[in-house]
Amino acid sequence: MTDRPEKLLLLDSASLYFRAFYGVPDTVRAPDGTPVNAVRGFLDIITRLVTTYRPTHLVACWDDDWRPQWRVDLIPTYKTHRVAEVVAGAPDVEQVPDPLEVQVPVIREVLDTLGIRIVGAAEHEADDVIGTLATTATMPVDIVTGDRDLFQLVDDARDVRVVYTARGMSNLEVLTDAAVVAKYGVLPSQYADFATLRGDSSDGLPGVAGIGEKTAAGLLATHGDLAGIIAAAEAGEGMSAGIRAKILAGLPYLAVAPQVVAVVRDLALDVPDPRLHPLDGTAKADAAALAERWALGAAMTRIVSALDTV
Repeated sequence: MTDRPEKLLLLDSASLYFRAFYGVPDTVRAPDGTPVNAVRGFLDIITRLVTTYRPTHLVACWDDDWRPQWRVDLIPTYKTHRVAEVVAGAPDVEQVPDPLEVQVPVIREVLDTLGIRIVGAAEHEADDVIGTLATTATMPVDIVTGDRDLFQLVDDARDVRVVYTARGMSNLEVLTDAAVVAKYGVLPSQYADFATLRGDSSDGLPGVAGIGEKTAAGLLATHGDLAGIIAAAEAGEGMSAGIRAKILAGLPYLAVAPQVVAVVRDLALDVPDPRLHPLDGTAKADAAALAERWALGAAMTRIVSALDTV
């Protein structure tokens, strides 16, 4: 075991296995014909992250509920375009390609075998698990995601960064306070208010009509936060009449949207020790058996080797 400073790596698991699925051809299959492209790709992503960022602790954060009803109650359009089937009294079924859906249980089985902890929370998304673990961590944190919403967690003072995957695994972007400011003109602590104002079509959040990124950033620079912007609009101060009218027209949305956009940071989570360990002989034999069963080949070999270095 090598001596390395403690660091917690938090994976936005669905974000990463979707990326793996679309990045590796689904002609990659196990002997029984099951596609395993997402499994192989996800393993290689974790190998790259462990090798590059050298965490001592790792949690695969999970969407136990990808579209919580309490968020839908506040914004009915929240992720509506991604619903495959509405389920009464339970999480709705998300549109997931069939060749990926069959791989998710395999991904979980492989992570368990490798000793990588999977953590989710009822009625909450992986973002909320990440928000809670990043906020309560007693060590530096790297959050790996393709979701901009998690930029609100970046915090230099607490050594919390986001490793952003939107440009691909070969072009990862590490976001610090300065990087968020350079990218959007707002501080990470203002990002949730910025995203609320701007909206996000990929999540079904309409935003305030007529308020784009530049206007949102300018309003936050002047008034500090959403409460300050609303107070100024109601007082008729510090903004043009046109912008004021747009903010006032958006007040019903602004009354509920911040609760949808803000990640939860205080979940009661049961997290087994997430420290990474080299696999012992039994675990290596189990990993080799899984690799043979699912034709994971070199992807399994690479991640086992990466874990040998922690």
